[in-house]
Amino acid sequence: MPQLLIELFSEEIPARMQAQAARDLDRMARERLAAAGLEPSSLRTFAGPRRLTLVAEGLAAAQADRREERKGPRTSAPEAALEGFLRSTGLTRDQLVERDGVWFAELTATGRATPEVIAEIVPDIIRNFPWPKSMTWGTGTLRWVRPLRHVLCLFAGAPVSFEVDGVQTVDFAVGHRFMGSNRPFRVKSFASYRSGLEKRFVLLDAEERKLRILAEARRLCADRGLELVEDAGLLDEVAGLAEWPVPILGDMDPDFLALPPEVIRTSMRNHQKYFAVRDPATGRLAPHFVTVSNIAAPDGGAVIAAGNAKVLSARLSDARFFWDEDRKVTLESRLEKLKSVTFHARLGTLAERVERLEHLASALSVRVGADPAKAALAARLCKADLTTGMVGEFPELQGLMGGYYALEEKLTPVTAEAIRDHYRPIGPSDEVPDRPVTMAVALAEKLDTLAAFFAINEKPTGSRDPYALRRAALGVIRILLNSEVRAPVRELVADWYRSLRCFVDPGRALYASTRRTTGYLGPRSRTDSEIFQTYVEEFEAALLEAEPMVVAIDADFDIRFDRSASAGEAPEGEILYRFRPYREVAEEVLAFLADRLKVSLREQGRRHDLVDAVFALGDDDLVRIYARVEALSHFLTDEDGANLLAGYRRATNILRAEEKKGPLPSGPAEVLVGAPEAEIALVAAVAEAAPRVAALTDAEDFAGAMRALADLRGPVDAFFEKVLVNAEDPQARDNRLRLLAQVRAAMSEVADFGQVNG
Repeated sequence: MPQLLIELFSEEIPARMQAQAARDLDRMARERLAAAGLEPSSLRTFAGPRRLTLVAEGLAAAQADRREERKGPRTSAPEAALEGFLRSTGLTRDQLVERDGVWFAELTATGRATPEVIAEIVPDIIRNFPWPKSMTWGTGTLRWVRPLRHVLCLFAGAPVSFEVDGVQTVDFAVGHRFMGSNRPFRVKSFASYRSGLEKRFVLLDAEERKLRILAEARRLCADRGLELVEDAGLLDEVAGLAEWPVPILGDMDPDFLALPPEVIRTSMRNHQKYFAVRDPATGRLAPHFVTVSNIAAPDGGAVIAAGNAKVLSARLSDARFFWDEDRKVTLESRLEKLKSVTFHARLGTLAERVERLEHLASALSVRVGADPAKAALAARLCKADLTTGMVGEFPELQGLMGGYYALEEKLTPVTAEAIRDHYRPIGPSDEVPDRPVTMAVALAEKLDTLAAFFAINEKPTGSRDPYALRRAALGVIRILLNSEVRAPVRELVADWYRSLRCFVDPGRALYASTRRTTGYLGPRSRTDSEIFQTYVEEFEAALLEAEPMVVAIDADFDIRFDRSASAGEAPEGEILYRFRPYREVAEEVLAFLADRLKVSLREQGRRHDLVDAVFALGDDDLVRIYARVEALSHFLTDEDGANLLAGYRRATNILRAEEKKGPLPSGPAEVLVGAPEAEIALVAAVAEAAPRVAALTDAEDFAGAMRALADLRGPVDAFFEKVLVNAEDPQARDNRLRLLAQVRAAMSEVADFGQVNG
C-alpha cells in the first residue's frame, strides 16, 4: 500500500528539543490521520539537527465512503427546529426519513483522495506544532523553532503540493551542510531518501548516530590504553548536534588534573560537550578528552583537537583560579555573606535557614545515631560554598565543592562528607546517604524544605512544584527506608517548628522594618534574662498550638505573640512571621509523604491501595508503614488472605447495615446454648487469634500477625456458609454481630482492609 514521507527541513534545531519533537510529530500525525479515517500500518519519526522526518506505511489511496444517520427533531417540533436541522445537514424536507415520530437524515460522503487530506493535515501540524520556544522570521507569521526552509511531502512517490506561509513543498532533500555540498537530490521513497542522505553524510536515525559516537570513541580510547567515561545524557545531546558525528581524541595540560575531577568533568560536559577519559589502571581522569565533530577532517581531526584543547584550557584556567581563590577563605567566614541572600521572602535569609538546619540536624542526630556536635557543624557549613566563585561558575557543584573545601581546611572527613552529600538523594537513581552524620544533615535539608513551604502554604499544585517538594519528600522516604531509622513524621515536623526558635535569638535582631526584606542588622549585645527565657518557652509552646499565630519582633527587639492579628495589621517598624498551625502542617506533610510513597511503590510494582490501607490506621512511622505494606502485599497474594478479605468485606457490609439502624451491641461474643458448631468455632478462633495479632503487631512482626489472621480464614468461611447472622432470636443475633465486630477489630490491627481494592 502507498507510503507517506514528510521531511520538515529547517535551520538548526536545539538538541534538547529533538527527541520530544519526534514524539510530538508522531502523536499529531496519528491523531489527524485517525480523525480522517486513515490508519497507517506503521509510522516512524526521526529527529536531527536540521530535519524532522516522518514515514507512514500502509495508508489507503483514498478515504472510504462514509454513511451516517443523524437524528433530528420530532415531527411535532416547531418549524424553526426543523429548519435548523435541515441547514445543518444540507438536505431538504423531502430527503428526510420519518420513524416513530422523529425525523432522521441519511448522509453519505464520498471519501476523498488521501493526498487531498494530507495537504490539509500537514499544514495544520506545522502551524500548531508545540515547540517549547519558537520564532518568526522575515515578514511571515509562521512560528517554528528556527526558520523553516522547505517541506518534502510525498505520497506513493508523488509530490503532495501545498504551501504554509510561503514555505513550499518540494520533492527533494539536501545532505550535510558542508560535506554533502548542500546540493539537493530527488526523492521517490523513504528508502531512496535515507540512502541518499547517508551518501551525503547524514545519518537520519539518532540511535545510529549514538552508536557510531560510542563505538568510535571507545576505539580511540582503547588504542591509547585509555577508557571512555560514558555519559548517557551527554551522548543524547551530542547526537543531536552532529548529522555525521566524528569522535576525536584530544589532549589537555596534565597540570589541570590537580583540580577536583568533578570540576574537570563539569567544565568538559556543560561548556564544551566533551567526554572525559580515564586511566583504567588507576581509575582516575587522564589528561585527554573526546570531542565530537560534525565533519570528517582530512587531517584526522588534529587541528580540531588542538583548537578544542585551547578552549578547554581557558575554561579550566578559570576553574583553577576559582579553586585557588576560594581556598583562601574559610567556610566559616563565608557565613556572613549568607545574611544578604534571601532564601524566601517569607522564610528569611539563607543565614536563617542555616540556623534552622543546625537545630534540625542536632535534633535528628539522636534519631540516626550521629554525633550532635558533628551534625550541627556540618549543617552550619553546608551552604557556605554557595558564596564561592567555583559554585558561582558551576552551580551544579554546590555541596560537592563544600566537601572539598572542608577537607582543604583539615575538617574531619565525616564533616566533609556530610557537607558534600547533604543534597542527596537528588534523583531516583542517586545514591542514598548511609552514614549517620550525613543522614542527619541530608534529612534536615529536606525536612526544612518540606515543612517550611507547607508552613507558609506554598504547596505543589498539579504538575507545578517550583520548590521541588516532591523530590524532597522522596529523599526523606528513601533515607528513612534505606536506613530503617524510626522517625515518625509528626515528630519530624515538630522538630522543624522547634527549630524556629532561631528567629528569637537574643544575640541579634532579625528585621527592623517592613521595608527591608533581606539581611540582618548585625550583632546586638544582649544578655539572657528570665524574661527572654520565658519568651522562648512561650514561643516553643505556641509553635505547637492548633490556632494560627503571628510572631512579631519590633525595632526594640521585643517579641509579641498574637493569634488573631494578621500580617497586614502589623504596625510600622515590625516584621511578622506567620506560620500555619503545627497540627495542620504535620497532617499535610504526612499525607504528602504518603502520596510520594505510593508513587515509589507503584514504580516498584507494588499496589498503592495497600499504602492507603496502612495509613488509615494513623501511623506516621514510614519504616513501620513500609513493613506493614510488604507484609500485607504477601498476605493478599496468598489464597487464605484473599478469601479472608472477602469474609472481612461481607462482615463489614453486615455491620454497616446494622449501624444505620442504631448502635451495635457491645462486648465480646459468647458461646450460647444451642449455638451452631461454626459459630462456636469462630468464637474460639477469634478469642485465640485477636490477642496474638495484637501482640505480634505491637512487636512489629507484621508477617507473623498476618499468619495469625490467616488462621481465621477457615472459621470465617464456615460461619458465613452455615450461620444466619440476622437470626430471629435477638440474643443470638446480637451475639453474632458482636462476633463479626471482633473479626473486624482483629483484622484492623494490621490494616484497614476496607481500603484494599480487588
